[in-house]
Amino acid sequence: MTEADFRRIALSMEGAEQGSHFGATDFRVGGRIFATLASISEGYGNLMLTPEHQAGFVQEQPKIFVPIAGGWGRMGMTHIRLAAADEDTLAGALHTAWKLRVEKNKGSGKKKTAAPKRGPAAAQPRKKSS
Repeated sequence: MTEADFRRIALSMEGAEQGSHFGATDFRVGGRIFATLASISEGYGNLMLTPEHQAGFVQEQPKIFVPIAGGWGRMGMTHIRLAAADEDTLAGALHTAWKLRVEKNKGSGKKKTAAPKRGPAAAQPRKKSS
């Protein structure tokens, strides 16, 4: 699979949108990230899974799924080796990440909104309308 395949499948999920996080392409639902292409230069897509889901994917297909190093990996963030994955595997993994995010969004009860504006313009009081 390729970067284009990852993008196509991620964007086929209901409500999915492409964004950017620290200069890396990400995929969001309800304003929250479920997958990224932050490690594409190493041949990986990244999936936001739970530690339990990560363990299952890694155990079943260790040549395709690898925990991201460090704390992110301990939280369930997982690399998928795109060159080793077939379409069904990639689509299934992306669907899992998307579904987990949708369920988590429902639990939070709100969609993430943009951060408030900062700087001199934000400090100006609002004019009252008459």
